[in-house]
Amino acid sequence: MRTPLVFAVSAALVAGTALGLAPAAHATDATDATDGGIRFVDIAGDGGTVLKANVVTPAGADGSARYPVIVLPTSWAMPQIEYLAQARKLADSGYVVVSYNSRGFWQSGGEIETAGPKDIADASKVIDWALANTPADPAKVGMAGVSYGAGISLLAAAHDKRIKAVAALSGWADLIESIYSGRTQHLQAAALLGGAGYLTGRPGPELQQTLKDFLGSNLDKEEEMIAWGEKRSAATYLDRINANGAAIMLGNAWGDTIFPPNQYASFYEKLQGPKRLEFRPGDHATAEATGLFGLPNDTWTNAHRWFDRYLKGADNGIDREQPVQLKPRSSGGYEGYADWKSVGANERKIALGDSQRIWANVDSGANGGIVLLSNVLDQFLQTPPVASIPLLPRAFAGVWQSERYATAQRVRGTAKLHTTVTSTKESGTLVAYLYDVGPLGLGKLVSNAPYTFHGRTPGTPFTVDLELFSTAYDVPAGHRLALVVDTVDPLYIEHNPTGAQLTFSSPSADPSYVSVPLREK
Repeated sequence: MRTPLVFAVSAALVAGTALGLAPAAHATDATDATDGGIRFVDIAGDGGTVLKANVVTPAGADGSARYPVIVLPTSWAMPQIEYLAQARKLADSGYVVVSYNSRGFWQSGGEIETAGPKDIADASKVIDWALANTPADPAKVGMAGVSYGAGISLLAAAHDKRIKAVAALSGWADLIESIYSGRTQHLQAAALLGGAGYLTGRPGPELQQTLKDFLGSNLDKEEEMIAWGEKRSAATYLDRINANGAAIMLGNAWGDTIFPPNQYASFYEKLQGPKRLEFRPGDHATAEATGLFGLPNDTWTNAHRWFDRYLKGADNGIDREQPVQLKPRSSGGYEGYADWKSVGANERKIALGDSQRIWANVDSGANGGIVLLSNVLDQFLQTPPVASIPLLPRAFAGVWQSERYATAQRVRGTAKLHTTVTSTKESGTLVAYLYDVGPLGLGKLVSNAPYTFHGRTPGTPFTVDLELFSTAYDVPAGHRLALVVDTVDPLYIEHNPTGAQLTFSSPSADPSYVSVPLREK
């Protein structure tokens, strides 16, 4: 049930704690320091916990006028100066900006709650403080953040009616679908978050136990872990968000290995108020990264426009643009769509006709890459993970290919696998990959996704329906698409007992296929 990497990660986490790498909090009385127009302050969060924060106000603000205010919770493991460049830009354009270090990290007090109730209460306390101590307009409150800050901002919008606009960048709306999609632990993502938490903060007992159970594949605690994740997911509070009516902008990267794009797209479709969805090439938080250094950045530019429209009332046209904006990984500029359903409106099915049997527990060579590395290379160099499709060992990988396409195929949206599986064991994991295969057989990864099953009767076929991670990728003319399925990928924890075999078949009454979404010509 465990891989050697799980043990390595667990050891690293324990070592981090033993060496005392997590910084201690300084829960001092409120202070107010100034540095170059920025005030560094202590804000009392939920229960009086000290949150280290900084405040930037518009030049010349003397208290005679009120300004819209934007609250920025920091990302996981990031210090309170994370948003300083963007805060200054926002202040220059007429906003009060309050950025604070989320509880449990760096010098803020408390323990890491992983966007739990205390974190949500903290957000409201920071808003209270801003309204009482800055020239902030109580009718014009916004929240934004990257990653952890995005998740907290969305959750806060469900619990605090004062929040009128949100820009949630590289965040999550469904924590379970993010790191436990396909009932499979996303090992590298969870290990990265857990390790960073121990190095830069103080994980609370609940988080420590959840990490232990998650990385240790403790299925006895599965329902508890799912309930823990649902409590921390904005999708759980969708009705409240819609009732409160905040204008929600969501931005993410196609290759986000921590919070994959599917869960954001699903959440977006269910929002009823003003909304916008943007997807770009990259991995977790890399689409916004240059903006954090003050460099030109499309994501942050549009976030500013979003706030200008829904906090200032500026007629800047963002509400008249197509609300779904996609930038393909392989070429071209932005594409606009009326809604997510319009993305990949055409579908082409690749039949998976011939039955194939593979042995589990061996990595065939097909894999999804390395968290925070492979998709950055794809973002900047257009070099996704590759595999030689003809050389993949058929004993350990099932391979099906389409015909060569006479014209370019513009894959947009979510590819879906439908197949029938028979296992020799009651548990197992499979990973599906979609490759763009060139004339020499070299496959470039288009998308992938894992799937795990438990409690199946050995030798009895069952149906698998699996959504691969959404993407936008152009397959050149003369290439073909290949579906590859194997059982081991370093990104995920696999659950294949020793000696397990998986058979993929295509019954005549229920043929197997992969459905590929294509953009209309």
